Amino acid sequence: MTKSGFVPDNTNIKKTSGTPNLFFDTRDNVFFERDPDNIAYEVTSTQMPAMVGGAFVDLYLTKGHIREPHWHPNAWELDVVVSGEAIISIVDPDTKKLHNYRAKQGQVVFIPMAWWHWITPASEKLHLHLFFNNDQFETAEGSDTLRLTPPEVFQMAYGVDSSKIADTLSPIKESVVIGPPAKREPSKHITNYLNPDSTKRKNDKISININHKSIDI
Repeated sequence: MTKSGFVPDNTNIKKTSGTPNLFFDTRDNVFFERDPDNIAYEVTSTQMPAMVGGAFVDLYLTKGHIREPHWHPNAWELDVVVSGEAIISIVDPDTKKLHNYRAKQGQVVFIPMAWWHWITPASEKLHLHLFFNNDQFETAEGSDTLRLTPPEVFQMAYGVDSSKIADTLSPIKESVVIGPPAKREPSKHITNYLNPDSTKRKNDKISININHKSIDI
């Protein structure tokens, strides 16, 4: 007689072990929390050892927030809209095209392994179930790529000003996951050309900043 708990393809479950733990409350494992309304709960084989080959994330977002751009090096992802409406954006690395999928309750979006993507609520509240085909899936966050890459590298690669890049990215002190992070005052380097704040009087002359160059008139 075969005892319960034997699953032929689950190498970590033995028929002599009896029935493994098959229940877990997602609320007992927070993956990331921005605030109580923007939060993700996670279930992997760490929480349920019998769940070999798959993982689950319960994601809640509100309008004005975003699941930041990221990718999963070792898993595909299936997004199921439970309630609300989402815009799920995916960059196809083969065609070099950006695809925006607007999904409502009951609709799904599939994201191939290692494809760059992000999730934006199109409704006031959004609830998603995310499924992965790896019980210990990995995530590479866009915020980590930006904050850990030296600004000089961006200048060398793309010809942008490293000091401006450094200033722009300075608010990113850690992984964002659900954005935006804490707000800060606008950068002193960011000005609107010919706006009132960029016009100053010097020695009875008017100085106008255009393209960050001062011209006296």
